[in-house]
Amino acid sequence: MRTQRGITMFGMVVVCIILVFGAIGGLKIAPAYIEYLNVKKAVTGIVQGGETRGTVADIRKAFDKRTQVDDITVLTGQDLEITKEGNDVVVSFAYPKKITLFGNVSLLIDFAGASNR
Repeated sequence: MRTQRGITMFGMVVVCIILVFGAIGGLKIAPAYIEYLNVKKAVTGIVQGGETRGTVADIRKAFDKRTQVDDITVLTGQDLEITKEGNDVVVSFAYPKKITLFGNVSLLIDFAGASNR
């Protein structure tokens, strides 16, 4: 007598539930990462565009202009940390992002980046 092989109905339901929760989580987390990439692109663009040759206030204003164009709302120019390493100006940032997954379950992600990384 040969035994049957395959997945049971219960096993398929469990796999589907896991896939659905994974997809929901991914769809809620993806916008936060896209926003982080936009912030990183704006900071890198300021440095590569030569806008760091001015004062700290000029760098902050340049970032604020880019936030208006790219619709970045998590940071402003005042949230940037601007330092000088050797002859290079380094613009860095850090911010937390709280994402509500469902009910009272949330995910907290600490985003950080700099222009030279």
